[in-house]
Amino acid sequence: MTQTLEWTNAVFLSEVERRSGTPVGACLQCHKCSTGCPVAPEMDLLSSQVMRMVQLGQEEEVLASNAIWLCASCEACTTRCPMGIDIAGAMDTLRMLAVERKAAVPDKRVKRFNDSFLQSVRWHGRVFELGMMTAYKLRTRDFFSDVDKVPKMFAKRKLSLLPHFSAAAKKVRQAFKRAEEEEKKR
Repeated sequence: MTQTLEWTNAVFLSEVERRSGTPVGACLQCHKCSTGCPVAPEMDLLSSQVMRMVQLGQEEEVLASNAIWLCASCEACTTRCPMGIDIAGAMDTLRMLAVERKAAVPDKRVKRFNDSFLQSVRWHGRVFELGMMTAYKLRTRDFFSDVDKVPKMFAKRKLSLLPHFSAAAKKVRQAFKRAEEEEKKR
């Protein structure tokens, strides 16, 4: 039984390392990634816990966590890691695996937010915050929460009525198209 468990652990860890290109198995559990994470208070698992669970092969628990979806990919964790682990890259890989394996996400709003974000990036080559939040609100049917923040964000020029397109918007759309074609091959 122990031999099977070790093999299962190695398979998940190896897959995450191969696909992310980072040595998750080198994590020493120093927790520097978690202490520097700006969204850690909102996560069900800290980034250090996610890394440890990957090492232990706890695939179902990791892929069903909200933490992988709440990760902002700001790379504060990656910058702080003394072992040079690209933790943000590993989180990206875990999100991809969760989608591929149709893992159950406890909070459906997290997946809807991710879908809205990616749709905005696909259309504009970068995120258009107002459009993204409108799509998210329509997906969740939660129209009025946070509405009090909109005037403040406009006043601070954090929101724009019109999208700003990236110079690479066409290339970004092509990348999304290639990814969809690759997905169909699986």
